[in-house]
Amino acid sequence: MSIDLLGPEPIYRQIAAVIAQRIEDGTYGPRRAIPSEAALCAEFDVSRNTVRAALRVLAEQGLIVSVMGRGTFVKGDGQAAANE
Repeated sequence: MSIDLLGPEPIYRQIAAVIAQRIEDGTYGPRRAIPSEAALCAEFDVSRNTVRAALRVLAEQGLIVSVMGRGTFVKGDGQAAANE
């Protein structure tokens, strides 16, 4: 899946869709870290604000969780209980 810079869908939503697809297909497994913001910026050649907007969408969808000082992880069974 590639990013369409000239298409009607916002770039951050396209990036969120790519990451969601990777979560669904197992590229990023449950309770495992996804690439850092810096790595995602480099991969998609976008600003940090764009990546953060994409990650916000994924968090709102319940697919990822950020842990201060550790990174951003794919949500897995029991994840919420472990962070409380």
